[in-house]
Amino acid sequence: MVCQPDKPAGRGLALTSPAVKVRAIEIGVTVVQPTKLRTGDFGEWVRAQDADVALVVAYGRILPKDALDAPRLGCVNVHASLLPKYRGAAPITWAIVRGESETGVTLMKLDEGMDTGPTFARVATPIGPDETAGDLSARLARLGADAVVEGLPRFVAGACHLEAQDEARATTAPMLEKQHGQVDWKGAAQAVHDHVRGMSPWPGAFSVLRERTVKIHATRVIERDGGRGRPGEVVLADKSRVLIACGKGTVEIVTVQPEGKRAMRAPEWAMGRGIVEGDTLL
Repeated sequence: MVCQPDKPAGRGLALTSPAVKVRAIEIGVTVVQPTKLRTGDFGEWVRAQDADVALVVAYGRILPKDALDAPRLGCVNVHASLLPKYRGAAPITWAIVRGESETGVTLMKLDEGMDTGPTFARVATPIGPDETAGDLSARLARLGADAVVEGLPRFVAGACHLEAQDEARATTAPMLEKQHGQVDWKGAAQAVHDHVRGMSPWPGAFSVLRERTVKIHATRVIERDGGRGRPGEVVLADKSRVLIACGKGTVEIVTVQPEGKRAMRAPEWAMGRGIVEGDTLL
């Protein structure tokens, strides 16, 4: 099995193994962690395995042509979207953020592009109205595993039709960065809600109040149209709920984490005077 090298993680930046490596070692699978892919050595190693096919899942790096061509039938990838939509590093998050009601997993034969290879199997699933990226990731992982169990043997047997992707329908899902988490209150209430759940668990939705960061863990759409107040303005903050005006409509903050504090229900935040009516979230 091949995975990325161990990397520093956590506050102490301790060298940490990928989760897939930990599991592989537990079940006795040999692990290889190349640091460079384009020297030719990695491609030679893959060819030496004399494999029919290589299965690639969330590897995070584009494989060079010599590695792609090394297995007898090439490399198959499991991608967490209905290609050609949401090609790239973060398809689950961007599908939610952009308000999609459906997504799925696609099996494709890899080429040298970014998720541009021909496809041969797909499984669609609805996205729940309050489902987070973390929740959806867990569901798609199970769907992807089932798709591989069913589709990969058929691919090896030559029983699958490879279908070229429609470039005119292609969209991208760029790599996430922390700043992507900042909420744009000028958007519609539904867009704000979709943003919050799409950014959960990482990088996490956030806003700024009195020059301090506030993490927003969960929201609820209260009004889709109309509403009162300027975008980001707190229009209600009491022991029952905290409501924020959007560019169109109103959302309720359900769970929040003020800077330096634990996560809490929004009314608790309001009762502690952490937020009051008339405040503005930026």
